[in-house]
Amino acid sequence: MRRLPAVALTALALAGCARGRAGPPDLILTGGRIFTADAGRPWAEALAIRGSRIVAVGTTDSLRRLAGPRTRMWNVGGRTVIPGLNDAHAHPGPELRGTMLAAATGDGSLLEVARSLAAAARRRPRGTWLFATVGDRVLDDPRANRFLLDSIVPDDPVVLESWSGHAAILNSATLGALGIGHDTPDPLGGHYGRVPGSGGGVLDGRMTEYAWWSARRRLASSVPDSASRADFRRYAEAAARFGITTVQDMNTALTTARAVALLRAADVPIRWRVIRFPMTRPEGRDLADTRTAAADHGGRLDVSGTKYILDGTPVERGAAMRRPYADRQGWRGELDFPPETLQAIIREALVSRDQLMVHAVGDRAITVLLRTLAAAAPESTWRALRPRIEHGDFLAPELLPLARRLGVVVVQNPAHFSIPELMHRRFTPDVAGAAQPLRSLLAAGLPIALGSDGPMNPYLNIMFAVTHPMNPAEALSREQAVLAYTRGSAYAELAERETGTLAPGMLADLAILSQDIFTVPLGELPKTESVLTLVGGKAVYDAGVVQ
Repeated sequence: MRRLPAVALTALALAGCARGRAGPPDLILTGGRIFTADAGRPWAEALAIRGSRIVAVGTTDSLRRLAGPRTRMWNVGGRTVIPGLNDAHAHPGPELRGTMLAAATGDGSLLEVARSLAAAARRRPRGTWLFATVGDRVLDDPRANRFLLDSIVPDDPVVLESWSGHAAILNSATLGALGIGHDTPDPLGGHYGRVPGSGGGVLDGRMTEYAWWSARRRLASSVPDSASRADFRRYAEAAARFGITTVQDMNTALTTARAVALLRAADVPIRWRVIRFPMTRPEGRDLADTRTAAADHGGRLDVSGTKYILDGTPVERGAAMRRPYADRQGWRGELDFPPETLQAIIREALVSRDQLMVHAVGDRAITVLLRTLAAAAPESTWRALRPRIEHGDFLAPELLPLARRLGVVVVQNPAHFSIPELMHRRFTPDVAGAAQPLRSLLAAGLPIALGSDGPMNPYLNIMFAVTHPMNPAEALSREQAVLAYTRGSAYAELAERETGTLAPGMLADLAILSQDIFTVPLGELPKTESVLTLVGGKAVYDAGVVQ
């Protein structure tokens, strides 16, 4: 910690108070190790809060001088304090109602899935929806189709969803419940699988990209509001227990209007950003969802940003690549949208000045996106709007200067780093060796943020970020990872003047942790929780150990 004379520190603290409402702080935290994420003063001993904001950060002695007769003095017992974590890419739900087959998750084989389905069908009442999460072993098996599922569960709806979220396999009962028939045309950006040799008319039960997301949204719309509200509330409470104070919701499951209504009714205790995710139809995009107005519910609920998905992921070989996949001859993935659609999306972002977020994984998808942005408006315009690339797994080195000039923010998800075996099957060694850049993005001057897009546990994701099983040379330091999860994520939502750092004038969003995430053994990181989480100076989770 930078050393300054006590008089100077007191003057800084008093200046912080002067910028807020007059009077002593309501609360002063002492006795800890405070990581502020503030470049000018990354570490401190104590922090003072008045109302919803931080009024001073400094040494214990300097802040004690600010205390009044009603100021609460909390000793955090040597614990580490960090800014509230901001999950920059989350999928909170709500959960679909039915039976989730725990034995058929991850990368189970088709035989394992079939056995689990058969067992569940025998145990569950008729009409129960059956869901399973599957991996590439099932997706790559040509026998995995609606006919096999119908032979196991002929009458009850069955959904096998890829854990990537970009593909699914449905049985006939599910297709019928959704009103999807052999004559249903593909929506823009998505595909219904068809039986080879059937003239393109017979559904095989597979669906990808916008075909699946449109179907899944219809499934989610059948969940009762009371259940969806409870799901959101549970998610927010679990997040607060981890010290997450902001969630940026990639709202694929619901219309924006319904998500906002449910979140207001659920009265979630943390900050929640709802990001618009328009669906598509055969004739084009459905823009109704992009017109949902911004919302503010006690300063915690925000509607901003619009997300589109330009390609898939390596799991289902959907990432649009410049070179063919190593395990499918001649196949390079594909773009979800033609050039004219992407150009229209970008024009709309320029008119609305709403932040544009584009899922782009493959190097071909990223190249097309960056060049289309550059052709549509001056670099200075984009720097103000901060377009985001979600994931950017194959953001090639030669594209980094253009991305930087355009002010692009890259939001990465470290849980994706945990599949090196699959990545090495999908790509040649030189392509796989350059996958999922992170450290090199920082070195090139690109702002980065971290989000879950999978397991919520931020300390598990920090562990993946600082080990990077896929590409260890791209690993971050612990401090860099925490910065990306706090200040970086705030910057990614244009909120860095309000949240993301612990400094005078900033909102008092913070977490006091159960262990020091900067020093514990790496394998211990996922065991971390918050013992006290504040949002706007108010406790939203309290384990009762700080007083």
